[in-house]
Amino acid sequence: MPDAPPVRLTRPPYERMTYIHEQLQLDKHPNCTSLAAHFEVSPKTIQRDIEFMRDRWNLPIEYDEPRHGYYYAQPVENLPLVTMTEGELVALLVAQKAVEQYAGTAFEAPLTNAFAKLTAQLDGPVTVALGAARHVFSFKAAGPARADLELFRRLSQAVLETREIGFDYRGLGDAKPARRRIQPWHLCCVDNQWYLIGNDNDRAAKRTFALPRITRVELSARTFPRPARFSIREHLGGSFGIIAGNGDFRVRLRFDSWAAQLVRERFWHDSQELAERRDGGLELTLELDSLAEVERWVLSWGEHVEVLAPKELRRRIGEVAQRLAAAHADR
Repeated sequence: MPDAPPVRLTRPPYERMTYIHEQLQLDKHPNCTSLAAHFEVSPKTIQRDIEFMRDRWNLPIEYDEPRHGYYYAQPVENLPLVTMTEGELVALLVAQKAVEQYAGTAFEAPLTNAFAKLTAQLDGPVTVALGAARHVFSFKAAGPARADLELFRRLSQAVLETREIGFDYRGLGDAKPARRRIQPWHLCCVDNQWYLIGNDNDRAAKRTFALPRITRVELSARTFPRPARFSIREHLGGSFGIIAGNGDFRVRLRFDSWAAQLVRERFWHDSQELAERRDGGLELTLELDSLAEVERWVLSWGEHVEVLAPKELRRRIGEVAQRLAAAHADR
């Protein structure tokens, strides 16, 4: 896929306001036209900067008609600085590192540019701290999904404009892709993988599609009414990940003392209940509508977990364990 086109960034508002402040201090009587030419922006942009400085920062800026420029009606020493609490700064640092996990993908350039715009108005000391965050915080994602920025852009457009779309989709186990016609409702990211949720016109049913399996997207001119009752929280409320089902399962898992500490350290599901055991182990209870994803999760714990309920999940884990044992037996 060709590289994403570079995004041109104008000078940040705080930089422009600092320059305007300096010109006013020097009694240069700058105006919107001269400042717009200096920064290569529109006079309306400069006008908004000046109005912000006057109305939000309460700076005594007035306009001198004979000299056709602005001036300070009273002495002003310094501009107000952007202040942040320690918690806000840490949150910003973590956000920056979260963006870095998309390094090397099609999302890297637009995310980096967006973050630069968000932090453009911060004062110098905070900006230095942000740069130092590279050595303080980090993220590591196992098996991040392949990203196609143009695909994401077109699907986003379809969702926002409620336009029907057609695309080729190759489901798991399919020999070749099949054409699908969809009313796209929602884009969500689960475990570093993006999914599209919508109504499949041919099947007259709600479906979920993994973006890496979508190709040849075509936007239709036909629009559709966005379903008022659709809620992503309710749709995924009973799922362990992205797969929503129609079942009703009370899953009970017993972890040994080694795994129990790891289970305690994370939040797994809205319905989770934890019960401590005298031997240092832990019982985890979940209310789910599908067993597909929790089955794979249970298998990842190996001998450190036992399925107590439901019987269906216990049976499925046992069958997989037998096949694994047979496949890995010495020959």
